[in-house]
Amino acid sequence: MAVATAVSTTPPVRDPGPAERTDPVRRPGYGQLLRTPGAWTFLLPGFAARQPFAMLTISIVLLLRHTTGSYGVAGAVAAVTGVSMALFAPQSGKLADRYGQSAVLVPGVLIHAASATLLTALALGHAPLWALVAAAVPTGASVPQVGPMVRARWAATLGDGSGPGGRRSPLLATAAAFESVTDELTFVIGPVLATALSTGVHPSSGLIAEAGLTLAGGLLFAAQRHTAPPVNPAAPGTRERRASALSVPGVRVLAVAFLGIGSVFGGMQVALTAFTQELGQPGLNGVLYGIFAAGNMLAGVACGAIAWRTSPQRRLLVSYAALALTCSALWAVHAPLMLGGLGLLVGLCIAPALITGYTLVESLVPAMSRTEAFTWLTGAVALGQATAVTVAGQMADGFGASAAFTVPLAGTALALLTVAALRGRIASPARHTTGSRAGVSVPA
Repeated sequence: MAVATAVSTTPPVRDPGPAERTDPVRRPGYGQLLRTPGAWTFLLPGFAARQPFAMLTISIVLLLRHTTGSYGVAGAVAAVTGVSMALFAPQSGKLADRYGQSAVLVPGVLIHAASATLLTALALGHAPLWALVAAAVPTGASVPQVGPMVRARWAATLGDGSGPGGRRSPLLATAAAFESVTDELTFVIGPVLATALSTGVHPSSGLIAEAGLTLAGGLLFAAQRHTAPPVNPAAPGTRERRASALSVPGVRVLAVAFLGIGSVFGGMQVALTAFTQELGQPGLNGVLYGIFAAGNMLAGVACGAIAWRTSPQRRLLVSYAALALTCSALWAVHAPLMLGGLGLLVGLCIAPALITGYTLVESLVPAMSRTEAFTWLTGAVALGQATAVTVAGQMADGFGASAAFTVPLAGTALALLTVAALRGRIASPARHTTGSRAGVSVPA
């Protein structure tokens, strides 16, 4: 019998010199990335499949605020979906690494569409809170993890240093930036679309559209099998003990840091909804949130075009400091125009933290556990968002929209303290070889 043990196989990552970092010929761009053979076959369906992710929370909040009249109840049910997703997403990623993305995605989108439809029916039927919560659990647990799956496909397509020769593609950092831009484009379109449907057509329209897009986009993405990363099943006749990606110290630090990003997303959604309700202009909610997300998207584009001279650890610390600083003024703003401008600044500070975090994961975790690692970060964002939605909902009910805006500040401040105190844990694999521990089999 062979037993899987923790063996370090990742070679040290050489830090390029200043000439390499600044040479415009060596610096890969978006055009070169998008010319990667086979990239468009998973990019377009991947964009369609992840679009509903940005619609789910706001659709639930708007529907239940209409049917129950309470931000607290709406936020609590939306939070259950986020917590459920955070708990189940890493398991989904682990199964995708082991059995393939399509094997996980197809049943997942079917369950999600059915659960979201049930939740909609219960809300419209004024079902009790316990029934709404019960339906929210499978709705969140089955959210398809398309973003991490696309990132894993980029790593497999470009070359992540895990193959023969250990060559790591310089396009991986550009791909991380591109994916952040794509994520944020969904957060520009999704909330605006969900709000327009929920306020202009019917309160349930946003959640119904989310379920339909999840089903159609997820099945289309799952059909693109030739670009999927190879699976890593247990070898016949072996007893495998595969370490979780969360066993890597750097992944745990990044997961806590990403809770802070989730607190911004969740807190802003509820606080902006309450703010525009107080103004008597609920349709303005999607516009303000779209401006916030547009700042994130613009910063992501810029991050992918910059040849960074500073270490990713320092960039993560600086970006979180800037994020906490901009969030500190949200509660004091009472004019829509000023709030839109400040929201833009908050969005500009999020993308550098997201991109740097995902880039660090690619260097800390081996290919066979990368989808799981990405889903830990995505799940952390969802958990932070769920917590923020719950707290901000209670604050909005009890003290108004201004109080709800303190939630992003609290979340980012705690994340900043964590990153500052534990920044040594996210150092390069050259110093922390535990990043390559997961699932390497050797003879017993």
